[in-house]
Amino acid sequence: MWKLSPDDEYLRKYKRYGKKHARELHAVMDNLDTFLKALNEGALPQQIKAGFVHVEPMGVRAIDQKGGGAALAETRLYVYPDEERKTLHLITLGDKRSQQNDIARCRRFVAHLRAQKEGHNNG
Repeated sequence: MWKLSPDDEYLRKYKRYGKKHARELHAVMDNLDTFLKALNEGALPQQIKAGFVHVEPMGVRAIDQKGGGAALAETRLYVYPDEERKTLHLITLGDKRSQQNDIARCRRFVAHLRAQKEGHNNG
């Protein structure tokens, strides 16, 4: 079974989205559940081809609000599936305006995670 590991940045934005964009947050979380269910059924992250999943740099996936109803603002939840540890890292949540910064944050997050693993494996 995969476990979820929410980052502090994600938790802060989750609270904000819950107040200001509840419908978008609900749609994204439903799609996260679908993604997680596929992982728990044995699918590899790169095999999950759903209309709400977008491939981002360094193995990151963006899960959007598609399927959640009409007139929802573009919203993306950025996750990093660590296949070795069966951990789905919830990195950040954002909209179209924050997309570039969100992807840059994801790159730093994954680079740091990989560096930690390397240091741990070498120690």
